[in-house]
Amino acid sequence: MRSKLIGSKEFYKHMLVIAIPIMIQNGITNFVSMLDNIMVGQVGTNQMSGVAIVNQMMLVFNLMIFGGLAGIGIFTAQYAGKKDYEGVRITIRMKMLLAMTLTVFGIIIFYFKGIDIASLWLTGEATKANLNETLIAARKYMLTMCIGLVPYALSQTYAGTLRENGETFAPMLAGIIAVCVNLLGNYILIYGQFGAPRLGVVGAATATVISRFVELAYIRFWLEKNIKRFSFFKGVYKNFKIPLALAGPIMLRALPLLLNETLWSLGQTTLNQQYSTYGLNVVAAFNINNTLANVCNIAFIAMGDAIAIIIGHELGSGKIKHVKEDAIKLTFFAVAICFGMGAIMFVAASFFPDIYNTTDDIKEIARNLIRVSAIFMPVYAYENSSYFIIRSGGKTWTTFFFDSCFVWIVSIPLVFCLTHFTEFTILTAFIIVQVSEFIKCAIAFFMVRSGTWIQDLTRG
Repeated sequence: MRSKLIGSKEFYKHMLVIAIPIMIQNGITNFVSMLDNIMVGQVGTNQMSGVAIVNQMMLVFNLMIFGGLAGIGIFTAQYAGKKDYEGVRITIRMKMLLAMTLTVFGIIIFYFKGIDIASLWLTGEATKANLNETLIAARKYMLTMCIGLVPYALSQTYAGTLRENGETFAPMLAGIIAVCVNLLGNYILIYGQFGAPRLGVVGAATATVISRFVELAYIRFWLEKNIKRFSFFKGVYKNFKIPLALAGPIMLRALPLLLNETLWSLGQTTLNQQYSTYGLNVVAAFNINNTLANVCNIAFIAMGDAIAIIIGHELGSGKIKHVKEDAIKLTFFAVAICFGMGAIMFVAASFFPDIYNTTDDIKEIARNLIRVSAIFMPVYAYENSSYFIIRSGGKTWTTFFFDSCFVWIVSIPLVFCLTHFTEFTILTAFIIVQVSEFIKCAIAFFMVRSGTWIQDLTRG
């Protein structure tokens, strides 16, 4: 049993070379986002809630980009494993076209319908003055953030392609530079330091937008300097010739991931909106919980990316024999790490909410939500790892039903019943919804064990 769960030193060395840079980048990014959130929280609870609502909406756009690019990226990773660089080049073009299409769509929705959507969170108990102040903060923050959607989409295209080709250090460094710019910009623009105007939530959004342009500029500059190493970027813009015979199968695999990430993120947004019916206090408390959770979740998020790259390369290079065993070992490692990260998060629950300039009631709700999230972190790690394993073999319709359909068929109806037809507190409702995740874990176990996801998509 031990040999099935634990790999060799060489196995872990290869895994950590890929995972650690991603972990560092995600860690720094989420840590700075946490500081950003705390800085906005010092401005006021209503401003913090307004920003939290917009960020829930932005999550949908971000995951649409992630899902669409990741679907195409399955082929990028397998073409890279096969060293078919023309295939890699074609997938880059497809990523560019898809990213820009989604970005235009996102900007239109946020600009014309964003405030109407944000107002759906403002249905709980609160004074009219608090609701108006929250909505005004959300509108200002949202309109500024729209400017950064284009550089974000382009950066994700470049960074994702590099990771799928085994280069994780450059995207990590680009992310570190960007978050440092973001942190400094927050300090200057939120509070009006060094003679700058005091912009509050607009300052937070402006700093984020600037950091995204800096990230894009750095990663493009790095690519130009290393073009010999990544020769598939040569000529990628000379024409956007994409053979229909190849584009069709790729998009058939990519579409389910795009739909999945869109519906899953909409599902998470709907869950949070349902929780918000308990009142604005709960919106603020969930913002505090999610901020800390995002920092602690870096371990299993990075492991998911590592699994996608490692398994994708093994499938593309024809190393089919041990791929199922390696998938199990990677999952075990991810879950084991998250027991430790969950313990850290549980301890942090006792003091983290006190950092915020908000009421004692909100702090206590946040404290309890953090503890529940910490306890369930290994469960999230197992689900995430299983998702990326199944996805690596191109079973994207399977992951669609496994991931987003579960949210809409199980989680959302459950939380709707709990919030509308019971007298349960927010904490009890949250715990019941998290317990339902064990159903998803059972489904994941049988899916991965079956091995039906093991296939080489690049074989002609």
